[in-house]
Amino acid sequence: MQEGGQAAIGVDFGGASEGSSRVSLRSLSLRDEEEYLGLVRVSLDLHHPWISLPGTVEGFRALVGRYDRSDDECLLVRVRETGAIAGAVHLNSVIRGRFQNASIAYAAFAPTVGQGYMSEAMALLIKYAFEELRLHRLDAQIQPGNKDSIKLVQRYGFRMEGLSPDLLFIDGAWRDHERWAITADMAGVSPASPHPTLPAH
Repeated sequence: MQEGGQAAIGVDFGGASEGSSRVSLRSLSLRDEEEYLGLVRVSLDLHHPWISLPGTVEGFRALVGRYDRSDDECLLVRVRETGAIAGAVHLNSVIRGRFQNASIAYAAFAPTVGQGYMSEAMALLIKYAFEELRLHRLDAQIQPGNKDSIKLVQRYGFRMEGLSPDLLFIDGAWRDHERWAITADMAGVSPASPHPTLPAH
């Protein structure tokens, strides 16, 4: 990602070509600092104990730097009508070669929660990951009690692959997580050609 928000996804993914979507996805950048941190502060109760987002200037800048140094992506969900940030979606641990997989994470922000924006963002994310990035598989690790997140991935056809005890360290403890995943075939999305890192055999 660059300061101006330019990245592989471009400045604005989810425009007229995406039909009636009310949101667009844009790469996180330093210019989002004030708005992002303000939304994290007012969303603490919504996020606890499922996810912990950076709430300080230092933490935010470290987050931007982390995504600058990798193939992973942090994409802001913006409401097209107002430009407001409604949430964030992350493509983490992008692995190429024979795996062609990424782990997704996502969080809504309190001021616009419950309005369906994250559901629309998930549709854009799946399309982007499978068509543009030419990934084969996306997985999501979700705590069993996080019913809203589970409903979101179920809506898009993710299948549960199992339970991993003590998988991730969240809110001061190692938490159990359900493993959910979807492939490009399951989503009905096919890239024009395989990613060049996919072996021929």
